[in-house]
Amino acid sequence: MTDIPQSSPRRIRSFVRREGRLTRGQQRALRELFPRFGFTLEEGELDLHALFGRDAPRILEIGFGNGAALAQLAAQHPENDYLGIEVHRPGVGNLLLQMEKQQLRNIRISRDDAVEVLQQQIPDDSLDAVYLFFPDPWHKKRHHKRRIVQPAFVQVLRRKLKTGGLFHLATDWQDYAEHMLQVMRHAEGFENTAGQDQYVPRPQYRPLTRFEQRGHRLGHGVWDLIFKRIG
Repeated sequence: MTDIPQSSPRRIRSFVRREGRLTRGQQRALRELFPRFGFTLEEGELDLHALFGRDAPRILEIGFGNGAALAQLAAQHPENDYLGIEVHRPGVGNLLLQMEKQQLRNIRISRDDAVEVLQQQIPDDSLDAVYLFFPDPWHKKRHHKRRIVQPAFVQVLRRKLKTGGLFHLATDWQDYAEHMLQVMRHAEGFENTAGQDQYVPRPQYRPLTRFEQRGHRLGHGVWDLIFKRIG
């Protein structure tokens, strides 16, 4: 996932690089396709119109995993442009392969830390939505400080969202859902679209992952929250 801004010089990472082996296809995709569809911190603040070659609604997904859900979103909604951030190279490679297979041209990808990308590259008031689906829950209490959903991070997102833009979160850990709800309840400039302290049913646009489908069969819960930037 990404770093959480800290007041101390030592920053705490909310992700651990547990990269498996890259397949030959993923290696080729990173080598040949990332230069075309990827962007790096060295490029500085992005001109999103130039990046996509058009004006369209812009949606950012943080931590897209293997990219299956993001590819599905982009295929089903060609009218939108999608920015995806993922630090794990096999997932990036897999998404690039899906883009090639499905001839998707409305996704751009970063492999850098999400907070740095947001702070350095995403213009203020430029995003129509931010998706954060199933981030690492860091379920041990001593690791809760590593959770990406923290007040400082939320305010970074707020600046990047347009007024009226949506922050959609989802988790399959009830404790993390309650943590998300608590952080967002006190987040300046946001309103719960479902009402005070309420969750929303899964919107039709959010794809069901294989992991989530398995969880449903086992009786596991999933909690979705959608907050709107109101100021």
